[in-house]
Amino acid sequence: MKRRTWLALLAVLALVLAACTSVDDDAEPDEGSDTTAASTDTTAGDGAVTQRDYRFVVVSHGQSSDPFWSVAANGVSAAASDMGVTVEYQAPGTFDMVEMSQIIDAAVASQPDGIVVTIPDPTALEDSIRAAVDAGIPVISMNSGSDVFADFGILVHVGQTEYEAGLIAGQRMAAEGVTTALCINQEVGNAALDLRCQGFTDGLGGSVQVIPVDLADPTGSQSTVEGALSANADVNGILALGPTGAIPTLAAAQNVGADVALATFDLGPEVLQAIIDGDMLFAIDQAQYLQGYLPIVLLTKFLDTGALPLGSVDRVILTGPQIVTADTAADVIGFSEEGLR
Repeated sequence: MKRRTWLALLAVLALVLAACTSVDDDAEPDEGSDTTAASTDTTAGDGAVTQRDYRFVVVSHGQSSDPFWSVAANGVSAAASDMGVTVEYQAPGTFDMVEMSQIIDAAVASQPDGIVVTIPDPTALEDSIRAAVDAGIPVISMNSGSDVFADFGILVHVGQTEYEAGLIAGQRMAAEGVTTALCINQEVGNAALDLRCQGFTDGLGGSVQVIPVDLADPTGSQSTVEGALSANADVNGILALGPTGAIPTLAAAQNVGADVALATFDLGPEVLQAIIDGDMLFAIDQAQYLQGYLPIVLLTKFLDTGALPLGSVDRVILTGPQIVTADTAADVIGFSEEGLR
């Protein structure tokens, strides 16, 4: 898997280097639903980015105000600037698949030059995504949907394979002596998170209980995890599926005095500091900045040249899983604070 990951990323990075004439390191996403970079003409002066008359729409299930998705939105914004294209970032107000499908439908009706989507619920979103493909709009998926995107006619997927990432987490936990664990799911109904818990269970080879929590209610999440730990004294490991579940879970474990090995998916300054302090074993980074950045580059060059770096035989360009431990967390925390990891 590591060999395939790096070959895929090297191919994409080579494409980026060939395409870019300048980079804006200070690009930040706009607050709200849209992340936009101006597109005016197709000429460039000395040292300037060539402006293309392309408009793309990114439809995500995660809002740019969410700590995880703000980093992905940063990647979208930077790529729009680097490629000289217009990009709109749109998302439902909450994890709402009906609203998300309606946003995709509206994007299709606006006839953009390309669409980027996440696929947290394939059943709910399939018709809307197929409508985009049937309309002749190039579609790339990111983050979630690595197991179904090809069936929908999507060109390529950028992200990690969720089951395998969970499997790796379970295997690492098992190596630490964990036999009974909790899997903290902060977004019930997201198929990608279900796959993480499934992979974690198989990799651990022990007992795993899935604990649903509300990502918008950290106090309630902490209380829920405290209750689960109090009800099962055999729990000696916890995997959170994101920082919004990991931070309340860490507080819960400390509050009840539970001696558990704790790990999480995805990064954030608090997560990385907990790893540095020895309160968490590791985090699984899927590089969401790249998940936002690379699809915009790929769509731009696809329209420019008709070619795509497919990455591998299954057309998944892997951005993770990358394991961050105490040995590497200090090197990463600065990038996380800058909104790049």
